[in-house]
Amino acid sequence: MTSKREFVPALGKAEFTNSYDKVIAVMTREKRWRPLVAKALALAPGEIVVDIGAGTGSQAVLLKSQTPGIRMIAIDPDPQVLAIARAKAKAANVAMEWHEGFGDEAHDHLGERFADAVVSSLVLHQCPMDVKSGILVSAFRMLKPGGRLVIADYGLQRTFLMRALFRQVQMADGFEYTQPNADGILSELIPAAGFAGLEERHVFPTHTGSISIYCARKPA
Repeated sequence: MTSKREFVPALGKAEFTNSYDKVIAVMTREKRWRPLVAKALALAPGEIVVDIGAGTGSQAVLLKSQTPGIRMIAIDPDPQVLAIARAKAKAANVAMEWHEGFGDEAHDHLGERFADAVVSSLVLHQCPMDVKSGILVSAFRMLKPGGRLVIADYGLQRTFLMRALFRQVQMADGFEYTQPNADGILSELIPAAGFAGLEERHVFPTHTGSISIYCARKPA
């Protein structure tokens, strides 16, 4: 499935995509926070999980490797990153389902009320406000009642240092889309999409600002 809509590439420009994994590994210390996402999801064999904006597949491959019995579905609008993700999954010898499409349209592509958990990492800060909201609404629609949402992304930048470091991300991805995240908008948008029990479980300092891990549920 394809779309002619525009999107912000993984590192702001398509020519940098092949460097994405190296940059994220060093600049966000992902080996520290990605396992926290997996722990927050608390997946069990037989569950269905959707990764919205899966990018190069790092989080999805980690989840499938840790809990092989899940059905792991990943969606992203960028065919270039999906090619990297498929190669990564093959190297890890894990079976995944990959879909090319936009996160705010994920429920149209994949269906509604079928997933036990939805995860998204480092996506929402790159999106305009209507798409941020649309992705969260789409996640809500895909989840079964009682289903879990875990978001790992740049949230409220609480200190002068974190705000200064986050400017690197803003220079790459644009100030218009990223500033609402730095101002803490996700804490408003997640409940507005219908989710309950919102918890900012971790705030993890990185070389590019602080990454927050948000957990919420679709009411049963």
